[in-house]
Amino acid sequence: MPRFYCPQPLATGAVVDLPEAVAHHLHVVRMQPGDALTLFDGRGGQYRASLAEIGKKRASALVEEHQALEAELPYALTLAQGLPEGSKMDWIIEKAVELGIAAIQPLAAQRSVVRLSGERLDKRQAHWQGVIVAASEQCGRNRLAQLAPLADFERFIGQPEAQPRILFSPRATQSLAGWARAAGPQAVTLLVGPEGGFSDEEEQAAIGAGALALSLGPRVLRTETAGLAAVAALNALWGQF
Repeated sequence: MPRFYCPQPLATGAVVDLPEAVAHHLHVVRMQPGDALTLFDGRGGQYRASLAEIGKKRASALVEEHQALEAELPYALTLAQGLPEGSKMDWIIEKAVELGIAAIQPLAAQRSVVRLSGERLDKRQAHWQGVIVAASEQCGRNRLAQLAPLADFERFIGQPEAQPRILFSPRATQSLAGWARAAGPQAVTLLVGPEGGFSDEEEQAAIGAGALALSLGPRVLRTETAGLAAVAALNALWGQF
């Protein structure tokens, strides 16, 4: 059954206007009034609904039954990702959402080739938010991962953090798997550098601020692989696969 995110609060019995992009999609796939669909508003659970009206740019749905279904991890994982080149960030965000990440923190690191500011940054943030919505619709999550504003690495690492920060480094002597087995399930922030990784200065600053340097194994992983591999590994080690 088609699933769509509806930004306004939903309630059983209400007739709601669907976002224009959703209305366009329903028009393209030729859905008709009375057809069933699933809606969620990000506050938890989802709703069975039926299409009430449809046009090229406008559609409404009758909200029917609330279903208390969740697909969230029992621990909150934050991915602090150094900005990569091109469209790699789209891929990282999409797959991180599918794997259950709770929050995404884009980071401007020393080796980040992409530099964003002003209107260009605003457009990119809005685009990333759309990626989160689309990935959530596809994978069955009823709560949206939080997207934090782009932050400078030094400023981010200097802020206090309630949960452990894990920095992935090829020079680390302790493995993620070993740490995860000993520490057990908990909220953590995963720090992943851009192409070329974090600089030596950034690594030392992170470790000095309390980050734990861990290894993902003997192979050097690309920036678009490292964070996703770490999330998958933690989910497997902590019983979510």
